[in-house]
Amino acid sequence: MKVIVAGLGNMGQSHALAYHAHTDAEIVGLINRSAVELPEALQGYPRLGTFEEGLALAPDLVCIATYSDSHAQYAIAAMEAGADVFIEKPLANTVEDAERVVATAKRLGRKVVVGYILRHHPSWQLLITEARALGGPYVFRMNLNQQSDGPTWETHKALMRDTSPIVDCGVHYVDVMCQITDAAPVRVSGMGLRLSDEIAPDMYNYGQLQVWFADGSVGWYEAGWGPMMSETAFFVKDVVSPNGAVSIVDSNKGASDNVDGHTKVGGLLVHRAEGDSLIELPDEPDHQRLCDAEQAFMIEAITKDIDLTRHMNDAVQSLAICLAADESIRTGRPIDLGDN
Repeated sequence: MKVIVAGLGNMGQSHALAYHAHTDAEIVGLINRSAVELPEALQGYPRLGTFEEGLALAPDLVCIATYSDSHAQYAIAAMEAGADVFIEKPLANTVEDAERVVATAKRLGRKVVVGYILRHHPSWQLLITEARALGGPYVFRMNLNQQSDGPTWETHKALMRDTSPIVDCGVHYVDVMCQITDAAPVRVSGMGLRLSDEIAPDMYNYGQLQVWFADGSVGWYEAGWGPMMSETAFFVKDVVSPNGAVSIVDSNKGASDNVDGHTKVGGLLVHRAEGDSLIELPDEPDHQRLCDAEQAFMIEAITKDIDLTRHMNDAVQSLAICLAADESIRTGRPIDLGDN
């Protein structure tokens, strides 16, 4: 199938490399608004300057890895042009736009896969399985703080022109919470702080959300970006239930802006009253292998006509929770999501 990739940052290049290696994909165009260095494997593909040029090539599959303010617009345009869509998280900048993407996919019978990379990570899926085996209700304790500087800090500042860390990163980990509890979110609150004069006055580079679920489960997630962030306890992934707990241990230490460290598990510590057990996970996939797995799933969803309704609805739900937290941070008031 003919593929175009829009956005050639870290994620876009990784997805393009995945298509390059997949026997059922043929890259017909790579799109970026500015010149960017590409790995040798991608240098022979046509370079385009606009999304419209890419759609003019009549692609079968469009990969959208641009900044989030263009996600919904590009996804809908691609589907209207007859393509299926892989779209990096977050799905959109508003719940209304996310729902428009889902409605368009349903109306046109197109496939949409959202880039929730942890859904393709065997160690994270094992974490979910072990947590569900404990039984709820649950306490979720999760964070990912990044002590970023240099080019990574520049990337973070560019992202924060329209997306906070709580939304950009939080959708992954809130999605994990939702998979474990499988209960509706009912209430969200948040707090945040602007810790740098290099970002807009109405933006914050540190935030924390709290979420309540209909089954009684509760959870928090925090995210901070910037050179001032501490690397003490920057990577906490912990699920507690009345019957014990499951936690990620032996994770990446002291390199909080290393992309491979964001998904690294290393081992799972399962705690029960009768004792602890350590599940060692020595052969984890790296970032590129995870992107390969995402795109293999995308192509399989198309070729095997996999029903993605639940996937899309889950993506909207996790986005809604994070956007509600963002609203709570900005207004100082908790947000009632109801029980639907």
